[in-house]
Amino acid sequence: MLEETMLEKKVWAVVGANRRQEKYGNMIYCKLKNKGYEVYAVNPVYDEVEGDKCYKDLSSLPKVPEVINMVVSPKRGKVFLEEAARLGISYIWLQPGTYDDEIMKQIDDLGLKSVQACVLVATI
Repeated sequence: MLEETMLEKKVWAVVGANRRQEKYGNMIYCKLKNKGYEVYAVNPVYDEVEGDKCYKDLSSLPKVPEVINMVVSPKRGKVFLEEAARLGISYIWLQPGTYDDEIMKQIDDLGLKSVQACVLVATI
């Protein structure tokens, strides 16, 4: 199953990582980190999240992630999907509320693989 394949990957980027603890971008970032994943925060608004460096885009990361967890609105997500495809990242985890028909078509057009599920539930 694709969801299990993604969860076995150990290097993730959280697009939409957030400094505010009540936000899903923060909860997801912390949960993945606490579960032993190598996780990178991506958000052009912040310099750091939870004391870790936060990157403005996927190209700035010190390592190419195996999976991208999307925690941004569909209109903000488009540019990150294009960047992921350019970097050769094919696994996209879409949190509830981060996808629409346009995003799903873009994922198909770019040849990416996606799961639509809450990673907080999947990584209990």
